[in-house]
Amino acid sequence: MRVPVLSGVRGATEATIVTSLGEPPGRFEVVRRCADLAELLAAAAAGLGTVAVVSADLPALDREAVNHLHGSGCWVVALADPRAPWQAERLRALGADRVIDDARPEQTVAAVVTGLLDEVDRTGAVPGRRVAEPGSGGAARRAPDSSSSGTHGPEAGEGIALEVPPDARQGATSTDAAPGGDAPSTVIAVWGPTGGPGRTTIAVNLAAELTALVGAGVLLVDADTYGGTVAQQLGLLDEAPGLAAAARLAATGTLDERGLAALTPVLQDGTRVLTGISRAERWPELPASSLEIVWQVARRLATWTVIDCGFNLEQDEVLSYDTRAPRRNAATLSALSEADVVVVVGSGDPIGLQRLVRALRDLQDAVAPGAARHVVVNRVRASASGPRPGAAITDALLRYAGVDDPHLVPEDRACDGAVLTARTLAEHAPSSAARTSIAALAARLGASSTQAATPVPVEVPLASR
Repeated sequence: MRVPVLSGVRGATEATIVTSLGEPPGRFEVVRRCADLAELLAAAAAGLGTVAVVSADLPALDREAVNHLHGSGCWVVALADPRAPWQAERLRALGADRVIDDARPEQTVAAVVTGLLDEVDRTGAVPGRRVAEPGSGGAARRAPDSSSSGTHGPEAGEGIALEVPPDARQGATSTDAAPGGDAPSTVIAVWGPTGGPGRTTIAVNLAAELTALVGAGVLLVDADTYGGTVAQQLGLLDEAPGLAAAARLAATGTLDERGLAALTPVLQDGTRVLTGISRAERWPELPASSLEIVWQVARRLATWTVIDCGFNLEQDEVLSYDTRAPRRNAATLSALSEADVVVVVGSGDPIGLQRLVRALRDLQDAVAPGAARHVVVNRVRASASGPRPGAAITDALLRYAGVDDPHLVPEDRACDGAVLTARTLAEHAPSSAARTSIAALAARLGASSTQAATPVPVEVPLASR
């Protein structure tokens, strides 16, 4: 049985490519010669092809389109112009499974597609899981690496004199090594249930304290697509969201450390900030396929990446027949799946604790299996939890969630003053109780970000007290 192939090739070589794929021994059959990307995606979604051959100049070809082809069961073989080496790097960054940059691609395309399918048969790989390329030693790549190509045009920061922060990775403990032999970096996702437990306050000040520990190399990211306020809390302009711009560069395969550095203003203490979307309706600008590249580039740019996440963990595909439609909560779910450490923030009152217990259960499927979890209870106060609030909260979490070592952050009006003056607690009130507690949390994470995960929550409702 012949392998069905979809053609998305433009220009004079299109006819020769189609002819070469149809020549003996006749393993392939070009079932659709697509005039544009929309037709190609529609044919793939209809299940007409197993392999899609595309050219680098196909209009609107980006990472989301490649992700769509993979989701439709199509392997992607891309043709690059050998006179433009950056094209091959861009196509790999977009997620193409094979890239051909020969001067006469019609002579090699059949052999390349055959080699790809033979490798698939041997390994049982599926589209979207990159198989090893010839000469790579058999190792599958987790994701494309765009760093080796340098700058890919003006959008990536061409002509801008930027200095990537020096490595200060002694405190990082992630298992993913950075390219080029550098020590690994750590991604921390700050997440919490609905109700305003103080996720942004913890994230902003945790990043500032980590900067104080390592001196440089900390990146703070606002990935809350419902009500992100990192820019406002720090007094930064938010008309041009940095995360959305980074996602656009990632979608076109042009995001690297230099481009990400151009989008991240540096605070006075040395912390870099990637601002979030200014309006909640802009969430479609942050697809998971692009954000996964943003997180990988962030690992190369910074020693620590602290991501302020939204509250919602709802899997949208449960509600939609189109499993490749944009995901409302893609930013949060992508950040949690990438994180080495998840800081779970709850509020120190009865309702906040009940939400926290339920949230810990819901969080289990969203985080990577090896990620460490640290539970933080914010705004701890006697007026909401009794005369000994710390003991009461610790006992409740141990009883109902199996959490035996929560980190407690006391209620502190210095937080209001810090927001009013658009400063961190370390700048506004360095001796405040909340700042002291968050500094201790940063030291704890810096000492060991591979701490064992929190025990699995037990199925006992907090309301039964």
